[in-house]
Amino acid sequence: MKLTFCGAARTVTGSKHLLTLRNGKKLLLDCGLFQGKRSLADEMNDSFPFDPSEIDVVLLSHAHIDHSGLLPKLYKEGFRGKIWATHATYSLCALMLLDSAYIQEKDVRFVNKIRKKQGKPARKPLYNREHAEQVLDLFVGVGYRQPFTPIEDVSVEYRDAGHILGSASMVLTVREDGQTVRIGFTGDVGNPGRPILRDPQPMEDCDYLISESTYGGKTHEPPDRAKRDLAEVVERTSKRGGKVIIPAFAVGRTQEIVYALDQLWNEGRLPPIPVFVDSPLAVNATGVYLSLPECFDSDLNEYISQDPDPLGFERLTYVREAQKSKELNGSRIPMIIISASGMCEAGRILHHLRNNIEDSRNTVMIVGYCADHTLGKRIVDRVPQVRIFGEPYDLKAEVVVKNSYSAHADHPGMLRFLSSLDRDRLKKVFLVHGEPSRQEMLRDALLEQGYGDVSIPDYGESFEL
Repeated sequence: MKLTFCGAARTVTGSKHLLTLRNGKKLLLDCGLFQGKRSLADEMNDSFPFDPSEIDVVLLSHAHIDHSGLLPKLYKEGFRGKIWATHATYSLCALMLLDSAYIQEKDVRFVNKIRKKQGKPARKPLYNREHAEQVLDLFVGVGYRQPFTPIEDVSVEYRDAGHILGSASMVLTVREDGQTVRIGFTGDVGNPGRPILRDPQPMEDCDYLISESTYGGKTHEPPDRAKRDLAEVVERTSKRGGKVIIPAFAVGRTQEIVYALDQLWNEGRLPPIPVFVDSPLAVNATGVYLSLPECFDSDLNEYISQDPDPLGFERLTYVREAQKSKELNGSRIPMIIISASGMCEAGRILHHLRNNIEDSRNTVMIVGYCADHTLGKRIVDRVPQVRIFGEPYDLKAEVVVKNSYSAHADHPGMLRFLSSLDRDRLKKVFLVHGEPSRQEMLRDALLEQGYGDVSIPDYGESFEL
């Protein structure tokens, strides 16, 4: 069989890995949207390096858009197979893919107004709401640790990856020509000790492993510092009359920030300022989280016994209406605004940044990974002037970057996650979903620990297994 890396190769986004069996059947592991520099994103997302109509099965690790966001385009271009995912991943994708289509259409309309003034040709969205609705009909939901057979001679088992609600690592057992080969895919591995979700479950032994490497060579701040640091940022910013603007993924990070704010409110450590979650997707995703308490860790279940609404408190308002969002932009009172997307590449966060980034009283608090060439990364790097919707803005707001909120395992966390694997059986490790420098540091550490063959594949590179 042949494994081809069609995304997240020497970069962090756009997860797509194609497994072609000797009988011609094709399985795609994830189908994610590439996020980054506009010109490169357009190139990476506009076409697939394979024929979508020839894909028999998609195995989806989780719902984040950089892993699922091109599924509607896959359908648009001819895919009609099944998409296997955990039940929670399906529930989130039912929200996220429709939201992705809506945001693309809305942002394209906004950008095209500017492009028209500049005499530039209009852009088109990658797909529309109809494509998103239609691809959802192809989903098949499965539970953790319940083996399933997506196609003949291939069985798969998902395990809880502890990254976001429903996230999974997987092992594929492939039987062909009288041989059995086991292929592992970590998906995105969660950061142990984080609130809300359970810690990642260990993977079973395999012959080949595709592993994420986002934080190779980097150690996160201790998780117990996250809430304290959040309280300090809010207190400092509110005292100078500013807003705290928090770009956050609508699924996972938003719920974690709200949970921390709920705790701070109950502890009397939050200033009496309003808090807004300004993202229709985040509002809906929070509802999905609350509907699946069986996915919570023991700490949250214990907290719920004292506070039955851990994602809601007196000062918190969830915002759906566009008009209300616009009113927040015009307000100049201290407040906290949590809005998507986390990398500041689309959605309402762009409008909040556009209206607040030039005010030195305000703080932009980055609480998640921002890929190279994204607006979020330029803010992390504190570039003096950034472009939003094609127009320049001076970065005068305070910038605070906190990796203690990361939903990804750090370097020591990944080594622990992989440590239980039988290294004598494991023939090769492929590192994906990471910047090259991070991948190289994780590769070197794995080699030092006795993993015999660790590769960092290029985009489009294929390997015979």
